[in-house]
Amino acid sequence: MQEPTTNPPRYEDVKQGTTGHAEAVQVRFDPRRLSYEQLLAFVFRLHDPTTVDRQGNDRGTQYRSTIFFHSDDQRRTAERVKQQVDQFKKWPRPVVTTIVAASSFYPAEGYHQDYVEKNPGGYTCHFLRE
Repeated sequence: MQEPTTNPPRYEDVKQGTTGHAEAVQVRFDPRRLSYEQLLAFVFRLHDPTTVDRQGNDRGTQYRSTIFFHSDDQRRTAERVKQQVDQFKKWPRPVVTTIVAASSFYPAEGYHQDYVEKNPGGYTCHFLRE
């Protein structure tokens, strides 16, 4: 994977797949109410972690399945949960999610925020699976 080349990135650049950036969601949570392990279990049910550089109809390195960790403890937990998901065959294909250290996060432009809410039915690959 190439190092990101555009800082701050613009969606119009990132969607081309040439900047090294990934479309991502930054989640802030209270670990007293929801453990990191529980959060990751939800993530692995919500998106397909078995497709390389793809989510639904979106294709390219910017759509890779990646967990960005902020500590060694998070890294270890992510690796363990990924291994469990793969081991228990929650998906018909191997899990390809990468686990990498977090770096700078850049929120998308306003017009690209809350995409699913603004475009109901426009993105069907993210749904909660059993």
